[in-house]
Amino acid sequence: MSYDGVMNDPAADLGESIRIPQPEGSLRVLRRGDHGTPVLLLSGAGNDNASLSWRRAIPRLAERHRVFALDWPKQGGSVPWTGLADHPRMLEVITTVLDHFGLDRTSLVGLSQGGALGLAYAIERPERVARLVVLAPAGILSFPPVVHQALWLMARSRLLGTTLPSLLFRSRAACAWLARTALFAGPVDDFDAIVDEYHADVLRKGAGASDWQNHSIGLSRMNVDLRPRLGDIRCPTLFIQGSEDVGVRPEQSRAAARRIPGARYELIEGAGHWSNRQCPERVNSLILEFLA
Repeated sequence: MSYDGVMNDPAADLGESIRIPQPEGSLRVLRRGDHGTPVLLLSGAGNDNASLSWRRAIPRLAERHRVFALDWPKQGGSVPWTGLADHPRMLEVITTVLDHFGLDRTSLVGLSQGGALGLAYAIERPERVARLVVLAPAGILSFPPVVHQALWLMARSRLLGTTLPSLLFRSRAACAWLARTALFAGPVDDFDAIVDEYHADVLRKGAGASDWQNHSIGLSRMNVDLRPRLGDIRCPTLFIQGSEDVGVRPEQSRAAARRIPGARYELIEGAGHWSNRQCPERVNSLILEFLA
């Protein structure tokens, strides 16, 4: 099953679906909005995608901006993808998207994995980033020794990292449990729709961490740790963080924000990792105000 047909595509109502051919497959980008400055939305890892991350944001942002929402390789509509989608390749993907649409400079809005890659892109390609919004970004974390080695082992084991999660999350109840415990920290008005979409993605292509996640952790230290270079970021930057996030703790994102000159930090009380879906009105208003 693919996303080529509208009936199978959960993002069909969000904007024009555009494919960018690549040697490993094709990238799917949603485009919406005809005026205003450009904004590229970068979703999280695993079974996340442009529709899951940005369903509540795309229509609002497109009222004032030209919005582009990327499905990362091996996620959402960018399936199949035959090559490795590690940190260097994912940064190349951002450049590919900007070049394809003729965007010399754009604002980036990234969640979790997308936040890490937004931060990294602002470091590596500062001339192409006008403004940066990161929600609970990865790439700023470290773990105690035993926990770190356990995560490294899981990243290297197909059984632990892919086979078992794919079997477990074939159950919709397991997907709902994951959403309640890892993604949210309170009521979500469209919770059932989110779980249905997440579950359908697991049934379509299995579950597990992304290549970026698996390759970002080394045996004794993180292979992707952006903290030493965050001070190089010079574009206006906004951090948005849920106060009850169990994946990226507020003290971790706040410490990262302090490393970036002039960065703004907004804490969403009562929100979990996906503050963008738990509190969409608040998050969308923060993003729109900042981009303005």
